[in-house]
Amino acid sequence: MSTSQVARPATGLTPEEYKAVFRRHPAGVAVVTFVDPLSRELVGFTATSVISVSAAPPILAFSVLGTSSSWPALRHAPSVVVNFLGHREVELSQRFATHGIDRFAGVAHRQLLTGEPVLEGALSWVRGLVLQRIPVGESHLVTVHATDSDTSRPGVPLVYHDRRYHALAPDYEI
Repeated sequence: MSTSQVARPATGLTPEEYKAVFRRHPAGVAVVTFVDPLSRELVGFTATSVISVSAAPPILAFSVLGTSSSWPALRHAPSVVVNFLGHREVELSQRFATHGIDRFAGVAHRQLLTGEPVLEGALSWVRGLVLQRIPVGESHLVTVHATDSDTSRPGVPLVYHDRRYHALAPDYEI
């Protein structure tokens, strides 16, 4: 079998079994924000799927469901900001995960010179250019080349684990 082929098992985990595995895996919480290139409206959604892919060049990735209300705009957005949330920003995470509302209404943010919104509640953020949108199952894996960042705000990260939010103790180390 070549490396480009993937073996497909005859049976596999159900979606519920698979989700149960990842509920046990803690994840940092981020909000991906950008400008819809067609309507010029601000768009954002909560993501716990952000990963670092490469340091040289600096590339990160996240996934988004194809049925997400943000996907039609993200499908064409040339750039995004990934806002990494602090433990005091649970409401911000919940707001950007809520369907059918103006997610930016009443939310403190500023726009970069390039237009993307940065959430004032973010501990850190990274702006980047979208490289790829790869369809994978019912989702899309979006890769981003990081171009700008700010890590100057102190704080404790927000973590999502087993359907609940958590904070790491600032001095916790094993």
